[in-house]
Amino acid sequence: MRSTSRRGDMSLAEPAALPVAAAVPPRLHIVTRFTTRFKASLPAYLLLLPSLVFLALFTYGAMGRVLIDALYQRATPKAPLRFVGLDNITAVLADPAFTGAVINNLIYAIGTAVPSIGLALLFALALARTNVVTSALRAALFLPVLIPMVAASALFLFIFLPNVGLLDYYIGRLLPVVPNWLGDPDIALYAIMIITIWKNAGYYMLFFLAGLQSVPEDVMEAAHLDGAGPFTRFRHIILPELKPTFLFVTVIAILNAVTQVDHVFVMTKGGPSNATNLVLFYIYQQAVEHYDIGKASAATLLTLAALMALTALSFRTMANREGGA
Repeated sequence: MRSTSRRGDMSLAEPAALPVAAAVPPRLHIVTRFTTRFKASLPAYLLLLPSLVFLALFTYGAMGRVLIDALYQRATPKAPLRFVGLDNITAVLADPAFTGAVINNLIYAIGTAVPSIGLALLFALALARTNVVTSALRAALFLPVLIPMVAASALFLFIFLPNVGLLDYYIGRLLPVVPNWLGDPDIALYAIMIITIWKNAGYYMLFFLAGLQSVPEDVMEAAHLDGAGPFTRFRHIILPELKPTFLFVTVIAILNAVTQVDHVFVMTKGGPSNATNLVLFYIYQQAVEHYDIGKASAATLLTLAALMALTALSFRTMANREGGA
């Protein structure tokens, strides 16, 4: 009886628990996953390393140095730095020369971006079909992009020379009084706009040529068969397809209007009477001519903040358009 009960108790007893592998701690699991991903991505990071070092030294490092310089002031080159906080930014905003440079830059940006983009779109529409003639014309229109701005400025300086320049030579026969293109404060800014339009229109044309490739040919042919004229097809088919290209080119044009200043150095030096003084040339004057590094850094920060806000707004607009589509 006792043996039978013991056997019954043994048969009813639960089986012995099998050995279970120890659970991996969560932190160790995260480290292992990160290590695996890092090993897989290591060749890509090695290839990007030269560019990352370049960005760290000459882009983000320079931005950090500008931020520090904007918060300090130095009376002379050998004097110690003195912390002034936001005084440099306040001084820049209160400077009439900076306000004038901002206004000039706005006029310059609008006066160069609108004609450049309009001409670029016109050239792209006219040269959309590829053949021997259009390829040669595309190359001719793109040629000014390859000319350095300093060389182009020297060329236009000869064209704008009063009384002896090429422009006065031909226009002087039609006008009773030949204007001083670079010496008159009322027209000097518009004169330097011409060189920017001449140089950038061919560059923007490439973007519109690429954008025209996205226009569906079957839709264009169907609209043509339905009796839609060229203007109707342009307004209702081509323009909607080119909206992202328009936005991108507009941002590029505004950035060029703020960052291109070589022609001002060569042709006008900001004159006459600060009529062609742009923001970047104002920063140069504060840093080099007046040796006011703090004020120049503050103006740089304000300009950089405006450009970053413009870029963020453009990206947000593009994202909203893509999300709506």
